[in-house]
Amino acid sequence: MIIDCHGHYTTAPRALGEFRAWQQEMLKDPEGAGKDPGVVVSDDEIRESLEGNQLRIQQERGVDLTLFSPRAGGMAHHVGDASTSEAWTRHCNDLIHRAVELYPDRLAGVCQLPQSPGVSPANCIPELVRCVEELGFVGCNINPDPTDGYWTDPPLTHRHWYPLFEKMVELDVPAMVHTSCSCNPNFHFTGAHYLNGDTTAFMQFIESDLFRDFPSLKFIIPHGGGAVPYHWGRYRGLAQNMGRPSLETLMRNVFFDTCVYHQPGIELLLNVVPPENILFASEIIGAVKGVDPQTGFHYDDTKRYIDAVDWLSPDVRGQVMGGNALRVFSRLRARLESQGRI
Repeated sequence: MIIDCHGHYTTAPRALGEFRAWQQEMLKDPEGAGKDPGVVVSDDEIRESLEGNQLRIQQERGVDLTLFSPRAGGMAHHVGDASTSEAWTRHCNDLIHRAVELYPDRLAGVCQLPQSPGVSPANCIPELVRCVEELGFVGCNINPDPTDGYWTDPPLTHRHWYPLFEKMVELDVPAMVHTSCSCNPNFHFTGAHYLNGDTTAFMQFIESDLFRDFPSLKFIIPHGGGAVPYHWGRYRGLAQNMGRPSLETLMRNVFFDTCVYHQPGIELLLNVVPPENILFASEIIGAVKGVDPQTGFHYDDTKRYIDAVDWLSPDVRGQVMGGNALRVFSRLRARLESQGRI
């Protein structure tokens, strides 16, 4: 089974954006704040938003299942306060749940969390529990920078985050480390801020004893790990200089996806990172939608790149394309077993 571990609802129906616009208007005039109007979307609108987009591409490229979450750039945790984020997050996750219910063989839910700058991540626990235990989601996305570009909250490895991590371990759900939009004009959100976040999280893990405290906690670093695979020697050397354990000790807890949009990059990732730590992903429809004029194929058709790597053994290829996702996302495995698919 080919499992794409990184998909976002970037084509959500217009009503979701209209709700967000209403929220932002209410923030300008708190005295005029009215009752939450909700997000009114029909099943047909959800079908229309997916069948000509993500589901079509998924089928064309031979992908069996996508782990599906709200649009990462839309999380925008800096907007408003904790209550703003809670309402926005709940509506986004509810829409993911409805999409999964309509296409249970094609999608599995991964939730957004209601983070807010300066607010304890413990605030996210009720929504995480709701999504996992009531809605059947198999994972979550964590924004390492709720300020969206200014990084004023503590590092992911600080005890500030521990209440959320304790609940993740209890529920046995992994998290994808995924930043959101960038409010800082120095950092383009998909070209710089996303990749900065990926690289920063890995360095934080190197410097900390987080996984001594949480030996079963699991993170997926997207976009091929940012700069990490390309500078693997630098991180090995830094760990050595600081007297930290070798990078191999992180590989029990840290995984990388294949959202790398050219052949040499994919091959570098597969050469450097242990194959049991790589999960297939494409992020369709995401940051890079166009056709590469050098190849004539879409940049984000990552399966095509992996298919072209003729030195991968069948066992390793099977791990990368789906086996590792089933191992990392234990609730996904249980879901597919209950469907009789594995």
